[in-house]
Amino acid sequence: YERAFIQRWIDGGNRTCPKTQQKLQNLTLTPNYVLRSLILQWCEEKGIEPPTRSKYEGSSVEVGEDRLAIEALVRNLSCSSLDERKSAAAEIRSLAKKSTDNRMLLAESGAIPALVKLLSSKDPKTQEHAVTSLLNLSIYDQNKELIVVGGAIVPIIQVLRTGSMEARENAAAAIFSLSLIDDNKIMIGSTPGAIEALVELLKSGSSRGRKDAATALFNLCIYQANKVRAVRAGILSPLVQMLQDSSSAGATDEALTILSVLVSHHECKTAIAKAHTIPFLIDLLRSSQARNKENAAAILLALCKKDAQNLACIGRLGAQIPLTELSKTGSDRAKRKATSLLEHLSKLQVL
Repeated sequence: YERAFIQRWIDGGNRTCPKTQQKLQNLTLTPNYVLRSLILQWCEEKGIEPPTRSKYEGSSVEVGEDRLAIEALVRNLSCSSLDERKSAAAEIRSLAKKSTDNRMLLAESGAIPALVKLLSSKDPKTQEHAVTSLLNLSIYDQNKELIVVGGAIVPIIQVLRTGSMEARENAAAAIFSLSLIDDNKIMIGSTPGAIEALVELLKSGSSRGRKDAATALFNLCIYQANKVRAVRAGILSPLVQMLQDSSSAGATDEALTILSVLVSHHECKTAIAKAHTIPFLIDLLRSSQARNKENAAAILLALCKKDAQNLACIGRLGAQIPLTELSKTGSDRAKRKATSLLEHLSKLQVL
């Protein structure tokens, strides 16, 4: 049978042969290598592109179907030959990207601890394949715990600090994926050098690297203690630069999103004001996209609550006109934030 169709038949609760209706003795699906070989031979004779497959050691392995081939790949992650380790890691990277079944089977076959060891490889490409494989495996939620328990956090952070740019990008993406579990936010944030390495990537990484770092930092900073860690690690400097980056609406949006999380902590709120963000936030009220205007107004309101100095500052910088416009034309949330700020400014003027 075509594997996909017989699998669907079994997954539907059927326990009989669809052709003979006899009871199936077991539900194990075994690849028919003879038939596959005949198909490939026929394709070659007719000059037809053969069915999509992944090649490893001369055999064709349909994605997610051959446990023995995957177990062989996993064994090769620990073999003595660097080229074989690198080749196996590259193949696992590809397999783990393609399907949930592959992610489950690779984890069951012991790929995670072997990949964690390869994070310390001195070969940059092997290291890159290993960290990207772990990123792809972490898409399946149950693997997130296995990766953390397998001791991956510290070596992933080391890759984030010293790996190739692509490895650093994927290390940041892996941290984001793992931090989707709340307990991992605490563990990652408290690991020495973790937030500092993400902040460094946010400052000096490639365009994609900065985006991956911003996403990871936002998610980590949902946990209160990580907000202070991020500010002390110097996150405000690159965020202010991103607010000024008129060439990238995405960078501005990411900076505002992170600031909106940080500003809820008192120490971070004080640091944000001292970083001279208020003039840039007011500029965004005048000229940016609707979503950014909304977030800028929300951050300004948080900065000005119970803080007459910040409130007086936005008054001096002429925030009333763009706030009045926003209170009439913005989204419902933007209108509420703008109206509240205008009320605070009105009270300040009365005083």
